[in-house]
Amino acid sequence: MRILNCFTIMLLMFGLVACTANKKEEYIERSVNTLYNRAVDALENENFSEASKFFEEVERQHPYSLWATKAQLMAAYSNYEANKYSDAIIGLERFIQLHPGNRDTPYAYYLKALSYYEQITDVSRDQLSTERALKALRDVVRRYPKTKYARDARLKIDLTRDHLAGKEMSIGRFYLVRKEYIAAINRFRRVIEKYQTTTHTPEALHRLTEAYTAIGLGNEAKRAAAVLGHNYPGSEWYIDSYRLMTGKDIRQNKKKKGFFSRTWDKVF
Repeated sequence: MRILNCFTIMLLMFGLVACTANKKEEYIERSVNTLYNRAVDALENENFSEASKFFEEVERQHPYSLWATKAQLMAAYSNYEANKYSDAIIGLERFIQLHPGNRDTPYAYYLKALSYYEQITDVSRDQLSTERALKALRDVVRRYPKTKYARDARLKIDLTRDHLAGKEMSIGRFYLVRKEYIAAINRFRRVIEKYQTTTHTPEALHRLTEAYTAIGLGNEAKRAAAVLGHNYPGSEWYIDSYRLMTGKDIRQNKKKKGFFSRTWDKVF
């Protein structure tokens, strides 16, 4: 009898909990102004997850209102601010697909690019987000070249390409240390050919000089050193390559005017 009573009490308690849960999930219809204002208040208070929820409710409860379209974009923006980048990107792609001609669509493309850009990790990790960020940033520039979003995107493209070049350099140095010279050369050549305007190019040319020298390709080493000397005559990498190829320190020669501007073809 006692067991039965306990079992009955447990059922009653479970039923009470279930009723409470259902009550919490109960659909409450609110006016579009109420929902949108609550979303904006949450956003201003930096309660981004709550803001996203109320913006989504605007669209769910009032899909044909004038505010529904704006709420779609604001929900994605709230997720972006909450660092929920995957949710933000999904929302932005949906907005772009549904409203390709909307005046806020350029911003949606830009915010999507930022959502990838801010996921860029250090060069020791996978660079998939970096590749996606680069593609998304180029989309902004290609589609809306005269907007303020394109101006910022161009700056971020340069930084993104520099980051990708840094990844190639990191792998190339790894192979160079392990004396896997062909693999290292392929990485350094990739930097020079694909990311030649980045800050990593001078080092890539020097590392090529090192790798070619190590496997006995003197002419290739000279050619890499010549390009380095011609384009980056005052860099530390130029000094290191000159020392490697000649056994001398270029900084000790101070008598000849314009020494740093001479091409390597004249040096060798």
